[in-house]
Amino acid sequence: MTAKAKTIDPQTLAADLKAGKRAALARAITLVESKKADHRHVAHQLIQDVLPLTGKALRIGITGVPGVGKSTTIDTLGSNLTAAGHKVAVLAVDPSSTRTGGSILGDKTRMARLATDPNAYIRPSPSAGTLGGVAAKTRETMLLCEAAGFDVILVETVGIGQSETTVADMVDFFLVLMLPGAGDELQGIKKGVLEIADMIAVNKADGDGATRARSAAADYRAALHILAPKSPNWTPPVITISGLVNQDLDTLWQQIEQYSHRMQVSGEWQEKRSRQQVAWMWDMLQQRMSEALRTNKKTAERLKSLESSVHDGTTAVSLAVDELADLMGLSE
Repeated sequence: MTAKAKTIDPQTLAADLKAGKRAALARAITLVESKKADHRHVAHQLIQDVLPLTGKALRIGITGVPGVGKSTTIDTLGSNLTAAGHKVAVLAVDPSSTRTGGSILGDKTRMARLATDPNAYIRPSPSAGTLGGVAAKTRETMLLCEAAGFDVILVETVGIGQSETTVADMVDFFLVLMLPGAGDELQGIKKGVLEIADMIAVNKADGDGATRARSAAADYRAALHILAPKSPNWTPPVITISGLVNQDLDTLWQQIEQYSHRMQVSGEWQEKRSRQQVAWMWDMLQQRMSEALRTNKKTAERLKSLESSVHDGTTAVSLAVDELADLMGLSE
């Protein structure tokens, strides 16, 4: 059900969130995902109200090529964590149709155990073409989940692409899942993905895949060895796991906890989060300015005309940008 801004009291909704009411969390996320201006105003008030309760969760991004077993691994890992007393929120960003904007939203069926776990919450969100397949409001959704008491946030991305940096820039720990039999595939892995990984886990390392997984892990270690680590306090480990049979996921979690401890002791943890907040501000500002350009009466009509002339090659791109900047009062 679409939230109606006129009937929403952000303070009441914030109180329900703090009480851990799942219906309130679902309603709050729907509110922040809305593109309506009045909804956005209420959503911003809500985020401000719950801000003191945020920032305490461990935020983990998980990516990998299609078929690597992301959902299966998240289902098993999340179940392990809830059994150990954690509250786990999964933000699963689905591929959206570039033509219709629709999405599959099938994550609840792919994470059967977590879908029925009272200490877990799964929120599939259509990416709607946003960079990296990350829903535009994923950051706000993380804050709402934290306010509702979830202490582990898992963000599942669509798959490896040019914008995985977008995911890494909004989480504390970035996990890259790989398939066994790296050999030829290793050449196709983007160097940038390895550079932003905090850990590589070769999945499907059970049964007949065990030997190939160990070989792949050795290849990935060699690849990482020639890259300068992101932090002087952490060298990304490469491990083998099986999300399907729950093999070595305890080791995976121990590595994440060790990373968290080292980063917090060194001060890098808070510094990274502070940088992410500033980057988030700039992202939102750019989105708002782009939206204003398209909706402002003074610029919208001229924008259409300039788009057409740039498309036809009759107006230089730089000239078109200068004119639009002038209309928005942004000229030097």
